[in-house]
Amino acid sequence: MIKKIPTPPALWRIMSESVKVIVRCRPLNEKEREMKTRLVVETNASLQQCSIKRPWDNSKCSKIFTFDGVYGISSSTEMIYSEIVRPIVNGVLDGYNGTVFAYGQTSCGKTFTMEGIESPSAQKGIIPRCCEHILSVTRQRSFDELPKYLLRVSYLEIYNEEIRDLLVKECRYKPEIKEHPDKGIYVKGLSSITVDSYEDMQEIFEAGGKHRSVGATALNSDSSRSHSIFTVDLESCLRSHPKETEVYRTGKLNLVDLAGSERQSKSGCTGERFKESTKINLSLSVLGNVISALVDGKCKYVPYRDSKLTRLLQDSLGGNSKTLMVACISPGENNYEETLSTLRYAKRAKDIRNKPKINEDPKDTIIKRYHDEIQQLKKIIAKEIPVPKQLVTELKGKALFFS
Repeated sequence: MIKKIPTPPALWRIMSESVKVIVRCRPLNEKEREMKTRLVVETNASLQQCSIKRPWDNSKCSKIFTFDGVYGISSSTEMIYSEIVRPIVNGVLDGYNGTVFAYGQTSCGKTFTMEGIESPSAQKGIIPRCCEHILSVTRQRSFDELPKYLLRVSYLEIYNEEIRDLLVKECRYKPEIKEHPDKGIYVKGLSSITVDSYEDMQEIFEAGGKHRSVGATALNSDSSRSHSIFTVDLESCLRSHPKETEVYRTGKLNLVDLAGSERQSKSGCTGERFKESTKINLSLSVLGNVISALVDGKCKYVPYRDSKLTRLLQDSLGGNSKTLMVACISPGENNYEETLSTLRYAKRAKDIRNKPKINEDPKDTIIKRYHDEIQQLKKIIAKEIPVPKQLVTELKGKALFFS
């Protein structure tokens, strides 16, 4: 009888891996402390467990959830980044796609986790930490002739089911979602800016943030009224040995700050705020349907196209990406139902399996075109080849443009 050899664990991770899910619990806010709100959530970092008990139940019975990481009220974003997010960013530097998105009800710490604050430095957000990390590694690796890197960033929001380019002050066109056989899902017409320093990235992110749709509700005086996605596209040219042919890779990192789910009875939204809330809850509901469909092995149809958000996250959920979900929750009894809903949502997401792979196709990389042009110019300067007529025409056109 021939004994079947099991698939090695390392090979299984290459073929398929689960979406990583962690939970972060914020402290009670000032209003909750004044009302002497009781705590109904307990976190156990060592067991990676989060438990929640009913406010009206005096028994010690609790619902317990286990995740890839659990961070309590005293946790820092620095800790979350070093333990969970850093490996995803390292994967992007090696040519994988990566996604980090924060989910939870309004006013539970999503934007705080993604954007953070400057002081104390331990609470600097995931987005600025990712930018620092990428720039630091690419600069360190680029001391030799190879590898070479090209970094571009874009920033958009989904407001009332419309995509807005946050890097254009008055956008006169509507960016459209398209699908490419090699690049996957992308937004046609979206601004993409080349950067080579952390200061550039920070300036672009802050400028885009000023254009985000925010508004006051009964739950949050500065509530995000849209989903935002800050994307870093990274192209690299590398080789293992000096005599080997160059290899061109592309990696993409999506950093997503979702708008919070909210109940109209609690948020007190009316008029335009109510319309925004309805659209937010609708897209988050579709996100839940997508997660359920992916987890249900019998479901043949995944409703990605039912909202702009899920369409843009199609590669991140069940596709070619290393993905992390940060479920942000409140510890107070006043938010028991919403917190329990978030924990159940997050538990389902843990069962999604993605198939990340290194993007090693040079056909569409900008850095390859730049590299080829530089090699051609070097040969022209060395008089190894004549100047092509097409290049002469292009240079004349540029000269007229700048004159």
